[in-house]
Amino acid sequence: MRHGNHKYTLGVKPAHRVAIIKNLAIEVFEHRQIKTTHARCMALRTFVDKLITLAKEDTVHNRRTAYSKLNNKDAVTNLFTKVAPLCKTRNGGYTRVIKIADGRVGDSAKMSFFSLVD
Repeated sequence: MRHGNHKYTLGVKPAHRVAIIKNLAIEVFEHRQIKTTHARCMALRTFVDKLITLAKEDTVHNRRTAYSKLNNKDAVTNLFTKVAPLCKTRNGGYTRVIKIADGRVGDSAKMSFFSLVD
């Protein structure tokens, strides 16, 4: 049985899905807000929340774990020095997904803003 095993497949193979999520997370930690499809926002939410929870305690082990998940040194530095200190007092809910009324121009896909909560 598949109870509790839901994944946002995003219509791609697993390796491609992992690459999409990593790249979107890197962009979030650099720009603090991105615009992408709603399905990608929902898939990204759990990944980013877990990384921010990991970064709240700044240890070498946690930095190496975050680097193994992101493979980007600048993003890990931003995560631990800029993003995590803002979330020290929060117990969760570090991200926000805001739906946009208009769809994407080419295929009318549902679009959303993904941002970090201040």
